[in-house]
Amino acid sequence: MKFTKILQSAATIGVFGFSAFAAQAQETIKVGLIAAFSGPFADYGKQMEGGIKAYMKQHGDKVAGKKIEIIIRDTTGPSPEIAKRLAQELVVRDKVDFLAGFGLTPEALAVAPVAEQAKKPMIIMNAATSIITTKSNYIARVSMTLPQVSGPMAIWAGKNGIKRVVTLVTDYGPGIDAETAFKTNFIGGGGQVLESIRVPLRNPEFAPFIQRIKDAKPDAVFIFVPAGEQGIAFMKGYRERGLAEAGIRVIGTGDLTDDHVLPVMGDAILGVITTFHYSAAHDSPENKAFLKSFADANPNGGRPNFMAVGAYDGMAAIYEVSRRLNGKIDGDKAMAVLKGLKINSPRGPIMIDPVTRDVVQTVYVRKVEKVGGEVYNVEFDKFANMKDTGK
Repeated sequence: MKFTKILQSAATIGVFGFSAFAAQAQETIKVGLIAAFSGPFADYGKQMEGGIKAYMKQHGDKVAGKKIEIIIRDTTGPSPEIAKRLAQELVVRDKVDFLAGFGLTPEALAVAPVAEQAKKPMIIMNAATSIITTKSNYIARVSMTLPQVSGPMAIWAGKNGIKRVVTLVTDYGPGIDAETAFKTNFIGGGGQVLESIRVPLRNPEFAPFIQRIKDAKPDAVFIFVPAGEQGIAFMKGYRERGLAEAGIRVIGTGDLTDDHVLPVMGDAILGVITTFHYSAAHDSPENKAFLKSFADANPNGGRPNFMAVGAYDGMAAIYEVSRRLNGKIDGDKAMAVLKGLKINSPRGPIMIDPVTRDVVQTVYVRKVEKVGGEVYNVEFDKFANMKDTGK
């Protein structure tokens, strides 16, 4: 399989002449992967790359007689200006057939006009703000939306003795979506939201917010923070300031208990309840095959998370489009294939809604438990056929 890794600048483009690109284009299907591979969200890009490698190891690097080439671009994100520039370079200079990746909403929104103008199918492998698919007719999302996973958490909480909640979310599109969906469903079910706290996207200091939560004395705190280090930081403060002893439960979206960092969080995260679309502990033949392929393709990759699965399924969509179009990628024809496309994912069956181009999938209720001495998100309930509810 061919991965071309290029960081911010496009300086290496000049190594090849345009005639070489033209010849190569006839033999390859090019996927421009735009994500953060360095900076505070570097794990996002690395998980996506790992998921792509897992898919290509399992299914080969050719489809419709053409080689799949992945061209990696690093936004250092969240950097919407860089993402847009990289997308323009991928379209104009590299002549990519697909744009893909997008760990962060601001970057996906910045690239949407490029996809629209160039008529390039744009596969969202993670970014989760509801409005993204409305910003271009050439966007399809295989990951999730925050309303899709936050609403079920509110419904579950209301039915399980949680009546008074404080919400804490990151102050950008996905966090606001999560807060809105949770509050709408929780209040609609008779619950009370005592306070709604929003924290900065970059380097939030959780201590004062955690104290406010403790002082409010809710039954639970509902959390959305981007997957990774922020979840570790919040849970550390939660334990240190005695919220568990005060009887304040933690509920949230699965970003908080991200599979990739869960082993590092250890016992401090036990008992946390989340709603999400993927767990590494999901029991299915497809997930077992995915975990094996991920480990084989990424010997030092650790445990894969939902971003790896989003990229894995994104490649499944790209391969299917390429197969059905016999390797001749046309934007409008590609979108026609994507609308209504069904994929047997490691998370369970998913479908791209033919109207919204957003993913329809099962959302699971999970509890962090020890399995074989390691912590996992163990699924115990579910909401089937969940659509995005945020538009």
